[in-house]
Amino acid sequence: MSEPTRKPDAPDSDFAGHVGKQARRRLKAQNNRESGVWFGLGMMGLIGWSVAVPTLAGAALGLWVDSQNPGSRSWTLALLVAGLVLGCWNAWRWVSEQDRAMREDSNDDLA
Repeated sequence: MSEPTRKPDAPDSDFAGHVGKQARRRLKAQNNRESGVWFGLGMMGLIGWSVAVPTLAGAALGLWVDSQNPGSRSWTLALLVAGLVLGCWNAWRWVSEQDRAMREDSNDDLA
């Protein structure tokens, strides 16, 4: 009597595909050294500066407007808030673009 031929099971092929994806991801991470701890800290600093610079620029512009045109309204506070909103929007847009790029990269790895 001959042994029945074994059909490839879906779980085995799924497992092999999963292991292959992880191996490709690991090799890519080893080849891409820029995504280490220092790179992450640098990106956090970049996001912080992208919020802080427009906020401080708005406050400085507001101080200048208040000194040139004294009145009952505080341009310093208004432009500080406007700079903060602009900086947060800029940081959110940048992080969204990076997330989209990472997802596309991940989808390329899965294919």
